[in-house]
Amino acid sequence: MIRIASALSLSLLFSACGQDTPQPAAEDSNDPSMSIYRQAVDNPGRTVEDRARDAARRPAEVLEFFDIQPGMTVLDMFSGGGYYTEILSHIVGPDGRVTAHTNQVYAQFVGDEATSRYAGNRLANVEHLTAENNELALPAAEFDAVMLVLAYHDIYYIDPDNGWPQIDGPQFVAELYKSTKPGGILAVVDHYAAPGSPRETGNTLHRIDPEIVIEEIEAAGFVLVARSDLLRNPDDDQSLNMADPQIRGRTDRFVLRFRKPG
Repeated sequence: MIRIASALSLSLLFSACGQDTPQPAAEDSNDPSMSIYRQAVDNPGRTVEDRARDAARRPAEVLEFFDIQPGMTVLDMFSGGGYYTEILSHIVGPDGRVTAHTNQVYAQFVGDEATSRYAGNRLANVEHLTAENNELALPAAEFDAVMLVLAYHDIYYIDPDNGWPQIDGPQFVAELYKSTKPGGILAVVDHYAAPGSPRETGNTLHRIDPEIVIEEIEAAGFVLVARSDLLRNPDDDQSLNMADPQIRGRTDRFVLRFRKPG
């Protein structure tokens, strides 16, 4: 059963916490010659910590590839600390809406990052959704786009003692399909596993073979329409756990854009 945080409870939570000091943008984010994606990434309200991640994540190029547009309604699944949620918020603008999903494990892991990001209602077009792995119940045909960044492999992660039971993968993807509007986008970014790696690699290395992802998502009804090499890293031999200090933040990543027919 979904629990959507009420405005009152969010206000009480965030009013007790500080807000990151806005940092100056490298460029004028209102320059009309800049793309909407570059304007969003260069927004002066983004933190130094977020900007430090940009070089490896290339968010402007990734979100342009996914064709996120002003006015869209977007679901950021397993949004973590909200790095992508904030950029999406700037792109969709006041006529759009972003739903930032989390669960208890992710919320505990990211800690104050999410609390600070949303303090003082600084991202007014963002709604908050808490739902555990096998309790996701989304409204039908709600979202123009669903983002699933560095999280698909977690379908195969199992740690019930710490609040992460095995996910029912087909049910999970079917729920995303149901909630996507006809013609809408499912956007997936994840860490490459070596070709032919078993599904269990999602548990052991937190990586996954993209062919598994494509097979499972297309089985739910989505159609793969494009794939990108934007985040390839030939220096990653795909053998290390994605959190290994030798490669953390610099893994070889695949970028897949699916569409719901209609």
